[in-house]
Amino acid sequence: MSKICQITGKKAMGGCNVSHSKRRTKRSFDVNLFRRKFYWVEQDVWIELNVSAAGLRTINKIGLDNALKQAAEKGYLY
Repeated sequence: MSKICQITGKKAMGGCNVSHSKRRTKRSFDVNLFRRKFYWVEQDVWIELNVSAAGLRTINKIGLDNALKQAAEKGYLY
């Protein structure tokens, strides 16, 4: 399971740990992902999605059906 939000398309970023002596080592910044079940009223089914915190807010704001349509158009659903 990859660490990608299925609604917003957010994925892990790369960066550096910086020590007190300014020495840099590579690290990754993971996405704040949750595995959540949603009831899709239009299809009368339960679906399970990997969504980030921002994805949950998007679903609350525009609704599950619209969020899934936008994610499908952008190619985030798999």
